[in-house]
Amino acid sequence: MAETGFCDSRPMDLHKKTEEKRAPLRTWANACVPKERRLLAASEEPRALLCKAEPERRWVRRLPLTAEDGIIMDYVEQDDATHTDGREEAALLLRLHGLHRLQVLVPSLLHREVELAMENLGLIYDRTYAWDVFSDMMRSQLRYTFPSAVLPKPFTETTHAILVDWLIQVHDIFHFSEETLYLAIYLLNRAMRQIKVSIYHLQLLGIVCLFLAAKKEECLLPEISELCYLMDNSYGKRQLLRMERKVLCELEFELSHCPPLHFLLLSATIARCSSKVVWMARYLLELSLLEGQCVVFQPVELASAALCLARQVLQEPLTPEGETAWCVAASLLTCSEPTVQRIMQVLAVAAAQAQGRETRASFMKFSTVETLHVSTHPALLGAPRLLGLPCPQT
Repeated sequence: MAETGFCDSRPMDLHKKTEEKRAPLRTWANACVPKERRLLAASEEPRALLCKAEPERRWVRRLPLTAEDGIIMDYVEQDDATHTDGREEAALLLRLHGLHRLQVLVPSLLHREVELAMENLGLIYDRTYAWDVFSDMMRSQLRYTFPSAVLPKPFTETTHAILVDWLIQVHDIFHFSEETLYLAIYLLNRAMRQIKVSIYHLQLLGIVCLFLAAKKEECLLPEISELCYLMDNSYGKRQLLRMERKVLCELEFELSHCPPLHFLLLSATIARCSSKVVWMARYLLELSLLEGQCVVFQPVELASAALCLARQVLQEPLTPEGETAWCVAASLLTCSEPTVQRIMQVLAVAAAQAQGRETRASFMKFSTVETLHVSTHPALLGAPRLLGLPCPQT
């Protein structure tokens, strides 16, 4: 930290237990109240029979403007669609092997799986809005993308990794939600490319991005004096507020971001993944925050790569039902195979070297009992070998 000018005023206790358990996802998409459900009176039953039944909604696959592969973006209505029983569709899936576009054959199954997953994760109050929320999640990835991973001078990938590692420790001290961390790093990556900041003020920029993310995601905020104390009082309150105004103006108050964690948990729920696979995928996904080259990838690609690599590392026994659920999840979040393989290689090398690096905040965070000690799993040391890469020296 001394080489980059960052302060380390007090030890970071990464093994503290939070006082209350947080839900895996926050109900960020519930601005609208649930639709009013009206009960038909007995006297209105004949009238209800005369009403025309709504046509069944069916999925179609629409290509995004900048994607090479197919991503489900919206649905249309088909009047001639016939409804099939969910159990018959599940039985049909058990006999389908090697089909990578299951959404063409069983759209109603995908519809039901997305609804159940979002409801279980707390993303929606009413299943009616499930696909609208998911479609907005997919579209939001294209609102702001990073054309290149190159950082402006005088910043380097090492400087960026040290700052992100420090922010992860500060995030853990305040017990913020995971969405706050991903939003803070997203804002930091944008600010470092759009705002001219010296090395001396880089730590101030990082804490301001975390403060802005907390304002958007959290209910309780830390005092500005606490943030200044964590920086060893190297900056005053006025400097912090001035930097906050500068960041908001340069980013034009565009603070919305759909983190890859949402796509990961959604896919893992649909794929019926075990708790260990989910925690391993979350650990690998957080390691991507330290890798500067990962900023050019979309959140859905990062989530898919982390989940695929977690399954390969743990090598859990497969069942027909599990394989079917995985095919459904993979068909929902389709990504380019070369892109996913490239991300998996980056994450595999990062996981193999995590224990010996100076930036070990994520490694310590996921080595606790609550996270099932996934960061210390011995198979991670040989993760690059699973992808045909030489194992790096730790």
